[in-house]
Amino acid sequence: MATTTARLEARISPETRELLRRAAELQGRSLSDFVVSAAQDAALRVIFERELLQLALDDQQRFAESLLAPAEPADALRHAFARRRTLISTDSPA
Repeated sequence: MATTTARLEARISPETRELLRRAAELQGRSLSDFVVSAAQDAALRVIFERELLQLALDDQQRFAESLLAPAEPADALRHAFARRRTLISTDSPA
């Protein structure tokens, strides 16, 4: 089974290259493996945070819409309030 790969190149300063090489060495990985793994982790984190933020914004929008245009109460709720009103009026001293 053949796998395909894509090449990625970047120009970095010697200091950055040395920093990455040192970190890769500490983890017992090749420089390429370390950089790809770190980039993948960063990409996933950015995507997750963006999607989480989008969900939060969608929830805020739905909440605001429900406050501005609340749904009609269900028949069971209307019945419960009517029963409560009846119970309160019969329990109150006149």
